[in-house]
Formats: sequence, structure tokens, C-alpha cells
Amino acid sequence: MWRRAGATSVAVAHWLSQLESALPAGVLSTDPADLAEYGRDWTRVFTPNPTAIALPRTTAEVSTLLAIAQELAIPVVPSGGRTGLAGGAVARERELVISLSRMRAMGPVDALGGTVRVEAGAVTLAVHQHCEPHGLVWPVDFASKGSSQVGGNIATNAGGVRVIRYGLTRNWVLGLEVVVPGGAVLEIGGALEKNNTGIDLRQLFIGSEGTLGIITGATLKLAKLPQAPRVMLFAVADLAGVLALFREARSAPFSLGAYEFFTRQCMARLLSHRALRDPFSTPASHYVLVEVEGGADETALLEWVESVFERGLAQDGVMAQHAREAASLWELREGISESLSATGLPHKNDIALPVAGLEAFCAEMEEVFAARYPGWEIALFGHIGDGNLHVNVMKPETMTREEFFTRTHELDTHMFALVQRHRGSISAEHGIGLLKRDFLGFTRAPAEIAMMRAIKAAIDPKAIMNPGKIWEA
Repeated sequence: MWRRAGATSVAVAHWLSQLESALPAGVLSTDPADLAEYGRDWTRVFTPNPTAIALPRTTAEVSTLLAIAQELAIPVVPSGGRTGLAGGAVARERELVISLSRMRAMGPVDALGGTVRVEAGAVTLAVHQHCEPHGLVWPVDFASKGSSQVGGNIATNAGGVRVIRYGLTRNWVLGLEVVVPGGAVLEIGGALEKNNTGIDLRQLFIGSEGTLGIITGATLKLAKLPQAPRVMLFAVADLAGVLALFREARSAPFSLGAYEFFTRQCMARLLSHRALRDPFSTPASHYVLVEVEGGADETALLEWVESVFERGLAQDGVMAQHAREAASLWELREGISESLSATGLPHKNDIALPVAGLEAFCAEMEEVFAARYPGWEIALFGHIGDGNLHVNVMKPETMTREEFFTRTHELDTHMFALVQRHRGSISAEHGIGLLKRDFLGFTRAPAEIAMMRAIKAAIDPKAIMNPGKIWEA
């Protein structure tokens, strides 16, 4: 890493001088407020400690930055909306942060081809709003869409609440503009649906967490904007009930747009943080939010809901009657992560299991907590339809922050061993970053890790790109 390489104040002053002389005024900042803001992400675990922040306005400026970074072996941390939860956008070793936040341009929507070209700093929600008048949408959607950026979505292969319907981000990227170490600009794929000309280089950069280059633009594939959906919230007895209802929803006479769940612990934290109303008079153990795509047969939908209660699959339930009520139900789900952080210190895990194995995994996980961490508050939520479980362990009030992180690191060893036994993944959608690099071997085989390192060495021989992320530098 940069600090281990023995960077001196003289060396840092030299490369700052080189950058300032090569870039327009206002691109580089060493303002302490900028260092603190752009040097971190949502994990809030690591103390940010970057040397400088670069805020380029063009791909050409990014190219200049990476050309100088390659020449002087300057460590670089790419930065998007910084909404990740794995420490992937943290700069803590005196790195240069390159933020794409000024590169937010969006081109005209190609309604015939169903595509749009955007810069990497475009905010996810802004892309949705840009495409909506054309009856189209980029169907990548999650709670942080109001601040996350397209480049970060792609670099982490973001998931979200509609993976059950549309799949991961990589399914909705046709072309990429990427700047690699040394400053070369790659134009990959364009707006082509079909391009069978050898290795698909897009897939090297999608999900690479900024360790190979910086995405500066993308041609996005769009889907038809769904008709107004029907949104329902059910109260169920336990996780088995969540899965039983999912099986029924999967075979129901409608198309699922989303299937989300959360526990009472999540609801309690949410209601204590936000001025929201619990739609049920009696608290439940688990809650399920179901979104049905618009156009479903109303009679068949209502008959299915009635059958859910007749067969005891749910204890209670509500159905939104208009868009405002639908948004209110979604707020109960999408406000959870923020509320957990606002009302305590959560240790977050983002794991994936085969859907059929979720119940068995959770039973074993509860045994681990009962035996080793009795009394700890666990808040579970997730995208149950694609096997993604968010496990949030809340810091006990009597425990110091340092002791909590020590204990949760030990906990992760036990949990990820359990994930490995159930043939799951230690990261479903937030990546590896700094937080999970010690555990990569629980999901990826040694031969896979060696191949990833070889690709990294070929593209980034001086290891300047996001050093220390995914694996130790």
C-alpha cells in the first residue's frame, strides 16, 4: 500500500504539484471538509485519510489524472455516491480520491433502441426520471437511488429490490467508457445488443470495485416502464411463513416486481427514527412487502389475497389503494438501513444463499448467535426472492465500539463458514471492499483468486487502482 511504500511529504508535494499543473483550476482539492466527505463511504468504520480529492469534469481530465498516477505510482480511490457498505470507496492510506460527482450529463433517450448514454456521476434516480417521459426505465433500483451514482452501481454490480424481476446491474449495461491506469480510454460495446467478438471486456469492469480502472460513462439498456403496480404488506409469524408466502406468490396469476421482508426489530428501529405509522394494530415477528406488476387481473389478485388469509399464510395485511399509499409501504422497507444507523451502530452483513436453503441457514445462524452472542439484537431484512439476506448486528449499549468490531470480526468467521457450508456468498450486492477481504476465500476458490490477481496485474501493473480492496495489496 502507499504508506508501506514509504511515501514522504516531499513525494506527496511533488505529485500534488504535478497534478495541479496538468489540470484546470478547481479540479483538485485539499480542503479538510472535502477530504472528510469524499474519503469515506456509508460503512463509517474506517477513518478517512486521503491526500487530495480530484473532481474532474471530463473523461479527458480523468485520463490525465490516471496518466500521472501511473507515472508517479499514486494510489487512487474512485468515488461515486459512496453508498456502499463494504468500505470499497474508503481512502484511508493517503490516496488520491477521484470523484465522478461533476460528471452527471445524460444524453437523449433512444426510445426505439431502448438505450441512453450517461456519464458515470449521474444519480440513479435522475436516470429514472430522465427516461420516464419516454415510457422507459433503467430497472436498477434500491433505497439509495437518490444518492447512488451509475458508475458506482456498475463498479459494484449493484443489486437492489427488483433483482427478482430484472436481475443485477450487469444485465442492463450495453456499453462502457473506462479509463485505465496510464490514461488510455476504452470504449467497450457501445449500444449494441449483440457483439460476439471475443472476450466481453465489459464484464471485467462490472463488479470490479474500481480495482481495474475508472468508469466514466455507460450506455444503459432500458426496459418498458411498468404500469402502476399493486403493493401489499403482510404480517407473518416467522421466516418459514415468509418463505411459504413466497412459494405461493411465485405460482400466483401475476408477475412479481419485488418480494421483500423485514423483522420486527427493523420495524421498531424505523418507527423510533421516522414519523411513520405502523399499518398494523398488533406487532408481528416478520413482514413481507409484495409488489405486483401493473396490468394484473384485479379479480384474480383479490382472490389470491383472500386465499392467503384463508390458508393461514399471513396474520394480517394491507393493500395500497393509490400511489401515495404504495410509497408509504415502500418507505417502511427502504427506510430500514438508514434507521438502523441512526438509532445505533450496526455491523452489516450482506449474504446470499440458495433460496431453498434460507430457512435451514437461518436456523443454524440463530444457533450460532444463541451459543456465542446471547442477548445481541439482530435485525434481518432482505430481498428474499433472490436469496439475499441482510444481517444487521446492533452494538450492545454497554460495549465499546472497539470491542464490538473485534467481536463482530470473530462473528463473521463463524457466519461465513456457515455460508460456505450452505454454498452461499459472503457478499450478495455490496462487494468485498475492505470489510470482507479477509474472508474472500469463504466464497471464491484459490484458483479463482489467483486468476483475479493475474487480471489485476495485467491491467494495473503498479497496483494503483483502489489498493487494498477485495484482497490485500
